[in-house]
Amino acid sequence: MARQTSRTKQSDRARREDLELGFEPDPGADWRHFEELKLSPFLEAALEEFGAHGYHGGSVRAIANRVGVTLPTLYYHHGSKQDLLVTLLMGSMHDILVRCRHALTEAGDRPEDQVAHIVECFTLYMAHRRRLAFLDGEVRNLEPENRERYIAQRNELSVMVRRIVDDGIKDGVFHTPYPAEAVRAVVSMCQAVAVWYRPQGPLSEAEVAQRYVTLALDALVLRTRGT
Repeated sequence: MARQTSRTKQSDRARREDLELGFEPDPGADWRHFEELKLSPFLEAALEEFGAHGYHGGSVRAIANRVGVTLPTLYYHHGSKQDLLVTLLMGSMHDILVRCRHALTEAGDRPEDQVAHIVECFTLYMAHRRRLAFLDGEVRNLEPENRERYIAQRNELSVMVRRIVDDGIKDGVFHTPYPAEAVRAVVSMCQAVAVWYRPQGPLSEAEVAQRYVTLALDALVLRTRGT
C-alpha cells in the first residue's frame, strides 16, 4: 500500500474539514454533475446575508440571527466576518479547480478539446453554483494576505487556459493574434454567467455551457484540422 506523505495527510484533512463545512466531495470523472450544495448553517447564513446586503452591509449579528445562535457561538466556529468570507471564497475556488482538472484530464491531448472541456466545466460551475461564484465580486473586501491567497488560486485557471492556447497556436489549431487578451476575454465571459444566469430562463446550464464553448473557440480562431 502506498505510504501517505505529510502533504497528502494535510490535504486529506483539509478536504474532510471542507466537507464538514458543506463543500462538495471530489466529483471525480463526474464533473458535469452537480448535487444540491448543503453548506453548514453558518456558511449558508453568511452566503444569504452577503448576497442580500454585500460584505460591508452584511451584519455578523444578522448572520447569527439567521442561524438562531448567539454571537459568541458564531465566533466560536468562525472567528470573524472576514473568516466567513474567506471560507466561502476559498472553498468555492477549490471546487472549481478540482472540477476543471478532471475535465482537462478527460479531454485528451488535443488543445481544442481541452479548451472545450475547461470552458464547459467553468461555465457549468458558474451556472450551478452562481450564489457562491457571485461572491467573487467581494474579493476587494479581503484583507491583503487573504486576497493574495485567493487571487493566486483564481489565476491558476487563467494560467491553465493560457498554456493550452499557447500549445494550440504552436499546433496550428488556434490562430488568434492576441492570445493573452483572448484568454482574458474567455475567462471573464464564463465568470459573468454567475451574474445573469437564472434556471427559470430559456436555457439549461448545459445549453449555456455548450454555447460558451462555441464562443470561446471562435474567440481563439479555431481552424479545423486538415483545412
